[in-house]
Amino acid sequence: CEAPEDVNSNVLVARSTGDPQLDKAVWQWLSWDKNQKTKEQIENLLQNGEHKELRDRLCCRLTFGTAGLRSAMGAGFCYINDLTVIQSTQGIYKYLEMNFSDFKQRGFVVGYDTRGQVTSNCSSKKLAKLTAAVLLAKDVRVYFFSTYVPTPFVPYAVQQLGAVAGVMITASHNRKEDNGYKVYWENGAQITSPHDKEIIKCIEECVEPWNGSWNENLVDTSPLSQDPLKKICDSYMEDLTKICYHRELNMQSSLKFVHTSFHGVGHDYVQLAFKAFGFQPPIPVPEQKDPDPDFSTVKCPNPEEGESVLELSLRLAEKEDAKVVVATDPDADRLAVAEQQENGCWRVFTGNELAALFGWWMFSRWKENCSQDADVKNVYMLATTVSSKILRAIALKEGFHFEETLPGFKWIGSRVKNLLDNGKEVLFAFEESIGFMCGTSVLDKDGVSAAVVIAEMATYLQGQSLTLAQKLVDIYETYGYHISKTSYFLCYDPPTIKRIFERLRNFDDPQSYPKCCGVYNILHVRDITTGYDSSQLNKKSVLPVSKSSQMITFTFQNGCVATLRTSGTEPKIKYYAEMCAVPGHSDRNVLEEELQKLIEALIENFLEPDKNGLTWRSA
Repeated sequence: CEAPEDVNSNVLVARSTGDPQLDKAVWQWLSWDKNQKTKEQIENLLQNGEHKELRDRLCCRLTFGTAGLRSAMGAGFCYINDLTVIQSTQGIYKYLEMNFSDFKQRGFVVGYDTRGQVTSNCSSKKLAKLTAAVLLAKDVRVYFFSTYVPTPFVPYAVQQLGAVAGVMITASHNRKEDNGYKVYWENGAQITSPHDKEIIKCIEECVEPWNGSWNENLVDTSPLSQDPLKKICDSYMEDLTKICYHRELNMQSSLKFVHTSFHGVGHDYVQLAFKAFGFQPPIPVPEQKDPDPDFSTVKCPNPEEGESVLELSLRLAEKEDAKVVVATDPDADRLAVAEQQENGCWRVFTGNELAALFGWWMFSRWKENCSQDADVKNVYMLATTVSSKILRAIALKEGFHFEETLPGFKWIGSRVKNLLDNGKEVLFAFEESIGFMCGTSVLDKDGVSAAVVIAEMATYLQGQSLTLAQKLVDIYETYGYHISKTSYFLCYDPPTIKRIFERLRNFDDPQSYPKCCGVYNILHVRDITTGYDSSQLNKKSVLPVSKSSQMITFTFQNGCVATLRTSGTEPKIKYYAEMCAVPGHSDRNVLEEELQKLIEALIENFLEPDKNGLTWRSA
């Protein structure tokens, strides 16, 4: 933490911590922060002699993960707050100015969700206003949404308005204490390397707030500030109809849907999307319809957690006789789906199961509606490497292309843009953590479009006397069962995480990976962190190396593929395992039993939760 050379030595002497580096960091914070709440947090820690806490907060910086900058709200250079958002935006301004001669004319998009924290006087809207202020003070045109929007609106707006970049202030489905700063490049995809690393360098060179950077009122007074809300919302809903194939059927449908927006931004926009497809509006969950930064009716605002967090929507659906529930996460970029089965129980589909349905749907609609001279070899679908291989199985049988990327939609978005620029047609992409991209209007995951596409799919299937669950079985019977399980352990100690993965890289001998896991023999090992892949002739991974995160994939002799990786946004060690069967091998119970035994061996032998103090995912 570098401080300017003209540090007021009297201040440091009066409040010295005995650590010159920490003293400089404290001086910086107290000199630069104009938010009284966060300034007081640092002053209180200093007065109480809590030097370790001060060091943790002030002597490291935010870094870009799989979803941009994300951390808890509060005081400190490694937290999300007014000052760190100003610093980040100053760094982005410097980087964009170096890369685009027409930056100021083309402009920059700023969106935000509905998060907030009273104790830090911090809210997504305020952080968005400060982001805009930094740029407006430098005479940059800013497209500032006048109200909260789904995250997909920002990348969509970047492309539609020809802006050089955009930022969405959101922490998506994270706990209520968190917030984030998601950056999109001119191509409408989240930034990837080297942009992220270069922006961090620029941020470190621009840490002192500039004149005007704190003037959050600029969004209301500057002639360079424009509200793109109506234009972007209208255009988005119109583009959405490109992937609507059965409008007449939708208009006549008797099928009812319940939608929960998890106290976030999704309600208004999902209502409009259903209208665009010709549907009656879905029934909203009244307690969760409106924004609430405390997410007061759920223990965590992540619809991926399943039935336990969908309780209110499932009970409402039963009351209203609605057979399908769609749940968007707080920033509406992800989608969970539940369907009532014949026995009255609810089935909450996994991200991988929904991807099988979406993949079948998007390809079958393409096949039915494409021109006579359309070439299936020009068609692509994508998934992250930790996601189900079901799209690969469909692609092999149907003749289109399937590609894998590193985890994180930023990799998918960039690759899709590259394919589109080369004249390819991309129908669908996904990541197993309920992130779906239907069509290519938005080069990021989008819960709004996914919600209405699944509604049309369910309506179409009802006309064939089929449920989503029955169609899923049909897909697996046709393309081969893909049984997957994903879960995680919580670990708040980074050295423990590092030790777990280093042990796997030096298992029996130095620089030697495991040859088996319990009774299960390992065929290949791929380590994305180091770039090693035993299945390649040159032993080098085809996917790019990602040194900033831990990720090792094991391919077993029995056909199972299992990956252990750290989360890019939360203190988790995740595991992903899947059994892939060829068509005709339809004994699902045998496959599930084998997969469960292998996962137990993986946890016991490789993660050692008791020894390493890992906390199981809560039920």
